[in-house]
Amino acid sequence: MEKAKVFFCKTITPENVIKMYEALDCQLTGKVAVKVHSGEEGNQNYLHPEFMKPMIEYVKGTVVECNTAYDGARNTTSKHQELMKRHGWSTYFDVDILDSEGPDKILDIPNGNVIKENYVGKNIENYDSMLVLSHFKGHPMGGYGGALKQLSIGVASSAGKAYIHTAGVTNDQYELWDHLPEQRQFLEAMADAASSVVHYFKGQLVYINVMCNLSVDCDCCRKAEEPCMKDIGILASLDPVAIDQACLDLIYNSEDPGRDHFVERVESKQGVHTIETASDLGIGTRHYELINLDF
Repeated sequence: MEKAKVFFCKTITPENVIKMYEALDCQLTGKVAVKVHSGEEGNQNYLHPEFMKPMIEYVKGTVVECNTAYDGARNTTSKHQELMKRHGWSTYFDVDILDSEGPDKILDIPNGNVIKENYVGKNIENYDSMLVLSHFKGHPMGGYGGALKQLSIGVASSAGKAYIHTAGVTNDQYELWDHLPEQRQFLEAMADAASSVVHYFKGQLVYINVMCNLSVDCDCCRKAEEPCMKDIGILASLDPVAIDQACLDLIYNSEDPGRDHFVERVESKQGVHTIETASDLGIGTRHYELINLDF
């Protein structure tokens, strides 16, 4: 099996994010959506717009997000737009809440393991390509958050998030917590949803994972646990499975004292199963070549 290329750089700077993108030798075309995590109100670990600014400007991208399916500062369009202003995103960039208006766009998943359709914000139709710019970290439900989570939960509308989290039982956010499935079903639904976005953009996707502020909690947490590991670096790839696998391998192979705490979060939520399922769905490979770059 041919190995995917995953580029790696230890030094985390905005300028090096651009250099990692250039190393891929792949130019995103047309109108570029840049999927970021805007950060829940009160969260201290998310990557701030000032850090993202050079990369987003380089691709002339529009920052895109979707509303959440839980109470907070991002579960309605008006609140989410206000938070994007407070966090500075709207200061620097054009911002598009993809599901700001309905109806959602439905992406078919004919070979899905758990769900056969994915609900995404209809504004996705306005874009020709996507840069998935992820803060790699832990996650209280998925074990970890990286490129595959951004493609699935991240791009899904509020209704789509409920649908993934309940493994296809309901797309009603107010019923979400009454229908949580067995963990592996949730992870498989997440991989199913990610595959639909990959197929939608037909190869016009680039993935960059920034391994810093390595908390076991996600940027969706109002108050996340403080990072338990030192920063590791920046990774870039055209393969969402390979880049997430490479990040997990860097965690597992680390000698950082906080490594065991991070691994416990991943394993307690069976996080690698998302990668396994996404690989089985054919949207990427777990076999990769890690190419070290020094800038």
